[in-house]
Amino acid sequence: MNINEIQDLIKFVAKSGVYEVEIERKDFKITIKSDKAHTRRKKGEEVQHIQQIPMNIQPMQIPAQPVVQAPAIAPAPAPAAPATPADTPAPTAEDNYITVKSPMIGTFYRSSGPDKDPFVGVGDIIEPGKVVCIIEAMKLFNEIESEISGKIVKVLVDDATPVEYDQPLFLVDPS
Repeated sequence: MNINEIQDLIKFVAKSGVYEVEIERKDFKITIKSDKAHTRRKKGEEVQHIQQIPMNIQPMQIPAQPVVQAPAIAPAPAPAAPATPADTPAPTAEDNYITVKSPMIGTFYRSSGPDKDPFVGVGDIIEPGKVVCIIEAMKLFNEIESEISGKIVKVLVDDATPVEYDQPLFLVDPS
């Protein structure tokens, strides 16, 4: 076997997707291995590459919108009335929630496989260190762990959806 035949064999292995080819003749033996077969994920296959990444969770601040009033048409100024509860915006329940954000760009998965139960759902209690989702980035499946304790109030992202860095994923009630 000459060098051209060996190069053709290497190209064949690269294009065909086979993992290993071994040829043995009376005067030599050649084995060509490829790692391509390990990087493909079949549907329903368990996650093989998992990296744990702590999340940076910060409370989400919702700024109050200033009240803008139209100028009065009447030339005489009206006496200022004391502030009533109707004038100030009432605090909403969402002001007390903590937003769990994506620590990276990737694809959001609620479970470890298509036929598996989600890691967390609405109403579930989470503790620090509990896996809440997986984000796939560059063929690596990164388990995202909670850094807070509380109750999941809302899941903000659909399964198998691309997410951006710092994008809100969950709302958590810390009380």
